[in-house]
Order: sequence, then C-alpha cells, then structure tokens
Amino acid sequence: MQLFSEALTRGVGRTALSFRMNSPTLFFVGGVVGMVTSTVLACRATLKLEETLDEYHENRNEKSPSASHFGHDDGNGDGEESVRVVGAVLSVAKLYAPAVIIGSASIGMLSQSHNILVKRNAALTAAYAALDRGFREYRERVVAKYGKDQDDQFRYHSETVTIKDDKGKSLTVQQVSPYGASIYARFFDQLNPNWSKDPEINKLFLRSQQNYLNDILHARGHLFLNEVYDSLGFDHSQAGSVVGWILHPHNDNFIDLGVFNSAVNDEVRDFVNGREGSVLLDFNVDGLIYDKIDGNKEEIRWQRSRWFRT
Repeated sequence: MQLFSEALTRGVGRTALSFRMNSPTLFFVGGVVGMVTSTVLACRATLKLEETLDEYHENRNEKSPSASHFGHDDGNGDGEESVRVVGAVLSVAKLYAPAVIIGSASIGMLSQSHNILVKRNAALTAAYAALDRGFREYRERVVAKYGKDQDDQFRYHSETVTIKDDKGKSLTVQQVSPYGASIYARFFDQLNPNWSKDPEINKLFLRSQQNYLNDILHARGHLFLNEVYDSLGFDHSQAGSVVGWILHPHNDNFIDLGVFNSAVNDEVRDFVNGREGSVLLDFNVDGLIYDKIDGNKEEIRWQRSRWFRT
C-alpha cells in the first residue's frame, strides 16, 4: 500500500511539473480557442438579437400585468414600459453572457501566458548574467596566475606539436588551434551571400561593415550580436538576441570583427593579404546587455558626448 501511495504521489508530482513547464503554451492555446469560441457564440447571439428586439417591440402596446404587480403603473404606462425595457435588457444580456464570460476567461489565460513567459525570461537573463560574470572572473584569475597563453590553452582546443627552433633543434610544444574562437564566431566563406571571389572586395566589405556597425553603436548606445550577424549575412542565434555591445566607461566601446588588428593569427593575415579565401570572424562582445540598456543611460550619454568631442 505504501509503494502504491509513493508511486501515485510521484505520478501526481510529475504531472504537476509537466503542467507547470508547459503552462504558457497551454494557457495560450486555451486562450486562442476560447477567443474563437467566444466570437462564434457572439455571432450566434447576434443572429437571435433581432428576434429578441422584435418581441420587445411587439409587446410595447400590450399591457403588462407585471407593472401593476410591482407597483410601477402610474396610469400613463411608464411603469409597464420600464418593465419591458428591463426585460429586454436582461434577454440581450442572457444572449451574450456566454460569449462575454468565455471571452473574459480567454483574455485572462492569454495574459497569464504572457506573464509567465516574462518572468521566465527575466529569470533566464539573470542566470545568464551570473554565469557570464562568473566565467569572466574565473578567466581573470587564470590569466593573473598562469598568463594569457595558458588561458588560451584552457579555453580553446590545443594540441601537442613538434617544431624546430632557430638552431634546428626539435621541440615539443602545446599549440592552441588557429581556429580556437568563442561560441559567437562565424566563418566568412563561400556560403555567405556577401562573399566574393575577389579578396579585395571581401576585405573592403568587412572593413566597411565594421566601421558602419561602430557608427551605429556610438549613435544608439548599444548593439545586439544578431544585428551584426544581419549586417554580415549570417543567421541569427539564440544568444545573439541578448548579448552584444553597450557603451560604458569600462568596456571597449568598439566592435571588432577580429580581422583588422595586430593580434591576428597567420590564417587571418593570409585572408587580409589575399592568400586565403575564407576567414573566421570572432566578435569581442561585451556580454549580456539585454538587462543593461535602460540602466546605463547616463554612461551612454557620457560616452557619446566623449566620442563626439574626439
């Protein structure tokens, strides 16, 4: 009996958890179905409305015993008319009551679905911000203790290779993969609609887009990664809708595609010099900015005025 009770309790718990997890979808579907049902009922009630009004007009010239019964008859028929009006109003309300009740419940379900999603998005944003902050602090401690090279080996894929020094002696070293990049990186190659067979056009396109995106950043104060993907011809990502760049005294305040700087690898240099047809673009995102836009208005104003003065 105890085992049956425990199994029943677990089953109820799983069902409740499943309902809670899918509650936004269930509320939304229920709300949509309810709105459709409410509309159909309202249409059916409207078809019967003319019959109800005709009945009211037919009874206007007939004496209603209800008036005398309730003491509303003043000799001029006003009491009877009041009774007939009240009866007509109640009849119309009765016709539309199911549609109004179901419609109100449907609006409530849609509102509840929206509220649940808003709360979940806020919780996910807070969790992502905490993880991003923790990861950055962790990397800072690694760099402080072991150096940037060790941090790159921990973060990116590395392999053991044998090289020769200036004297021709073989050395075994740990080399970071040239394609080590962040999760936001994208290959700019033949699959991109903006790619060209002419390497000079590719270089000009990327440089002009980088300048253009930086102009938007400094004019608006923030820019999402998905907007950069759009400008370069890449598909959106889920992370790209919440991470990006925001003007702040402690940020880079510059969008870098990872191509036109001094810290690039040999593959990027070959692309810039026309010896390589594709390149891996990595973006120096500031991290999660979805929850920082409104809270950084003063920093945005400060940085914008500083940029225009220079």
